[in-house]
Amino acid sequence: MGPNESRNLWISLGAGIFATFMLYSYTQEKKAELDKSIGEKIRVIVAKDDIRDMDTIYDNVVEVVERSKDQVEPDAFRDIGDIVGTVAAIPIKKGQTITKNKVLEPGPETGMAIQVSPNKRAVTVPVSPERANAGLIRPGDRVDIFAVIDSGKGASQKREVVLFRQDVLILATGVNVNNNLPRTIEKDPNGRGLVQTTLTGDTKYPSITIEVDINDAQDMIYLVSTNPSSLYFLLRNPHDRKPVVMRNVASSAETILYQKTMGQNGSTSGQGSSSTSGFPGQYQPNSNGGTKPGN
Repeated sequence: MGPNESRNLWISLGAGIFATFMLYSYTQEKKAELDKSIGEKIRVIVAKDDIRDMDTIYDNVVEVVERSKDQVEPDAFRDIGDIVGTVAAIPIKKGQTITKNKVLEPGPETGMAIQVSPNKRAVTVPVSPERANAGLIRPGDRVDIFAVIDSGKGASQKREVVLFRQDVLILATGVNVNNNLPRTIEKDPNGRGLVQTTLTGDTKYPSITIEVDINDAQDMIYLVSTNPSSLYFLLRNPHDRKPVVMRNVASSAETILYQKTMGQNGSTSGQGSSSTSGFPGQYQPNSNGGTKPGN
């Protein structure tokens, strides 16, 4: 290679290096302009999937993403450790940034109380499998409640079964509730993380908690205090919300024998109806889902 060729080669290499440097400088300048226009990127916590209100937030339902600082709310969570164990105050959609006003710390506002409807009360009553559909009742189910009532004394003592309330919401069975609200959140023995005891998995429950109005709550407390085994809870289809008109005010030995006799005589079908049972005071559904004497 001659001197001229060598010189031309070095000139070409120098020109290439200079062009590369200029291109790099240009791209860096444009990147800086772009970063300036869209803002600095920061790490934030977003929902990986839809999160329902009152659901406990675990690390498997959130993720860290980078977003423009100008587009992130000031109170957005930036560390997963700060959000695990909190409870969603509102529904959070997939991809939404999780901010402090969207979550609650575990406490009274995230416990059972918030699940009770306004003007209603939560009443817990003892149950056994034979009085609660063999323990198949679960939170969120709806039931009809029948009460066994003894009245009178001595020879005039009488036992009757009445429909106490219809279409009653089950809030909890034992300590099993209708979502994954935590009962307790504590540091693990090493102090490195949170240990959560959730209100789930209680399949052999000794009690159920129902939602009723305050007047019904008073009646139920009376029934339980006088005879804890007087209440029976019958599952109903969740789509069947229509009140049922009862054939009789109450069932007793007399009413059952009467219906059987009338059925054998051909006077009734054996199933009866509100107009042909022959008993006064037929019960009609009232506004609370229970029954009241008809006209």
